[in-house]
Amino acid sequence: MVGNPKPRSRTYDSALTLADRLGGADLVVDLADHASELFDWTSETVDDLVEQVAGSLVVIVASPTYKATYTGLLKAFLDRFPHQGLGGVTAIPLMLGASVAHSLAPEHGLRPVLVELGASVPTRALYVLDADHADPEAYDAWFATAQQLLPALPAPTRQVVSA
Repeated sequence: MVGNPKPRSRTYDSALTLADRLGGADLVVDLADHASELFDWTSETVDDLVEQVAGSLVVIVASPTYKATYTGLLKAFLDRFPHQGLGGVTAIPLMLGASVAHSLAPEHGLRPVLVELGASVPTRALYVLDADHADPEAYDAWFATAQQLLPALPAPTRQVVSA
């Protein structure tokens, strides 16, 4: 899931790059496509997205760094999950930012909320500089240590969920 308010953003590209390194993605949720519905607690579309994400084996949770943490758009979506709503899901926190000064943001901001929602987060979070998001080397060191900690994934059949 991608929490950048801009559709098909660098964050989106980065999440897909990481997903491809992990074997592909079955579901891609660009929250920018659903921003108008996130605060509509009767939205069946958002309820369905929550159910699909909660039923996933591995979820990449991606956000740009805003004010040293993840976006409000992502927070609004995560607020839709009940207590332990991500139980049984392995989550990978991924954040992009303009400076290494915020490189701990995914560890200190995003990881705790995912754990609170019941997700297993067996790897360090990944922080990628905006300028390097398209460079495969930006993912290499993380991938080398994280690969053996993640569950084996079945072959994907990608579904992009959009408005």
